[in-house]
Amino acid sequence: MGILAWIIIGLLAGLIAKALMPGKDPGGIIITMLIGIAGGLLGGWLGKVLFGVDSIDGFFDLSTWIAAIVGSIILLALYRVVTGNRHSRHA
Repeated sequence: MGILAWIIIGLLAGLIAKALMPGKDPGGIIITMLIGIAGGLLGGWLGKVLFGVDSIDGFFDLSTWIAAIVGSIILLALYRVVTGNRHSRHA
């Protein structure tokens, strides 16, 4: 997959992760895209390590989208923990 495909998958996976996780999120569209791209990589790595499958095959493969969304949810949760703690100290 090319870099444009990774950006599109990352943006959409990040948006889906935000929609699936309740609550307010710090960060805008750029953070969402970065979390989604990194989430796709994390999800692909976890799929390979845990299940022995190559889950980042192509743009239209369901496994690619599932891996990207699951990875994005994990990273979004971690991002919320990190930024939530920082904001609560200042308030």
